[in-house]
Amino acid sequence: MEQSFGKQEKLKSKIFIGQLFEEGKQLKKYPIKLIYVPIPSTEKKHQVGVSVPKRGFKNAVDRNYLKRLLREAYRKNKYLVASAEKSYALMFIYLGKEKKEFSVIEKQMQKLLNELATKVS
Repeated sequence: MEQSFGKQEKLKSKIFIGQLFEEGKQLKKYPIKLIYVPIPSTEKKHQVGVSVPKRGFKNAVDRNYLKRLLREAYRKNKYLVASAEKSYALMFIYLGKEKKEFSVIEKQMQKLLNELATKVS
């Protein structure tokens, strides 16, 4: 499977983002929270967004670093949800108050994506 994270996979639609927070379902594995909702799409690609709250990390450098780690963890493990029959809008939110190592974030991302795969299939 292709391990890129291209432009068509990024969640940018205000409509889908609003729909996520209004009617989306949640999964949590500390320090990551996943909100997901099915989207009508002709392609079989999920749309993904990441967020790190300013409340937890005042420095933009720290927020951007954690967002990069979240995107990379998703990119490496997206094959876990590739077999879903629908396309989903996914939002990963970092809940922790301190920076975690990539190995911890990746492990929790794998658990989240496995749980999502079992729920949607």
